[in-house]
Amino acid sequence: MSDLVKIVQFHQAGGAEVLQIDELPLPQPGPGEVRLRVKAIGVNRADIMFREDKYFVSPVFPSKLGYEASGIVEAVGPGVDPSLIGKVRSTVPIAPYGTYGEVAIVPISALAAYPEKLSFEEGASIWMQYITAYGALVRNGRIAKGDYVVLTAAASSVGIASIQIAKSEGAVVIATIREVAKKAELLAAGADHVIVTRDGVVTDDGKNIAERILEITNGIGAKIIFDPIAGPAILELAKATAKDALVIIYGALSPEPTPFPVFESWSQGAQRKPFSMKGYVLVEITNDPEALGEAVKYIYEKLENGELKPRIDRTFSLANVVDAHRYMEKGQQIGKIVITV
Repeated sequence: MSDLVKIVQFHQAGGAEVLQIDELPLPQPGPGEVRLRVKAIGVNRADIMFREDKYFVSPVFPSKLGYEASGIVEAVGPGVDPSLIGKVRSTVPIAPYGTYGEVAIVPISALAAYPEKLSFEEGASIWMQYITAYGALVRNGRIAKGDYVVLTAAASSVGIASIQIAKSEGAVVIATIREVAKKAELLAAGADHVIVTRDGVVTDDGKNIAERILEITNGIGAKIIFDPIAGPAILELAKATAKDALVIIYGALSPEPTPFPVFESWSQGAQRKPFSMKGYVLVEITNDPEALGEAVKYIYEKLENGELKPRIDRTFSLANVVDAHRYMEKGQQIGKIVITV
């Protein structure tokens, strides 16, 4: 085994070009840690934001990055069961501990088993997307059979995961996107309806998005709206809420401020009722051991029985990590971007 390993680091915040592959001494796991020989890395929007120093955790330079990886446990630190050595595991995104590289040092609490039938690439494409979707739709939204669920920017890995979880619970999925070329793919992924919008508000047939959602739901409205965009379009989405609906915002893709739609739920007539609006981040689940355990169990079982299946859009080699980040920044993917090692 070489005394040197390739690790992706960046020495200043900025664009994808700040990423570089450095040769560093083989790290040793400390108490409660393991060393994972990485086989595949899941690329996430959080990685981009962390690299740009726009995330809620700031990098300390030189900084590693990455939350998700799959691989083989090759060493354990003090206090960790040595029988883990040789086991295939993936990492739950608890913190940006640095999974971009040939090896990663991670706490034992971040390791999770996944079904053996999945490839390393699929194993690196599980926890960020499915835990995010589970926490919103199942734990917070209490999704039920027959509920109408609106998923905006639905071609992302979280969007695809949300479609799968919503359908597994018997909900009716209304997905929104801005690229008509992705419509057929989302229908194939399980969405019941796909709305193509020009700007998040006006649909490609000239209707308002709220009007279109209310048509699809026969005037009932959406029970859950799961939105990573935020910004002023939330005012229109709120007009299409059902009684006791929940609007969950988990991102800020819009550069504009997000207003609170106090009166919009009443604007379509007396049948519209007030709704709840919630800001949601993954750590709500990952920082709660009990909630995380429930999420991992739920996802593992549905992966095993085939109700959930990671969709990989494209893979890149570790040497092409910059290209992988630039590809994500274009927003062209449908599903997960993975780096292979």
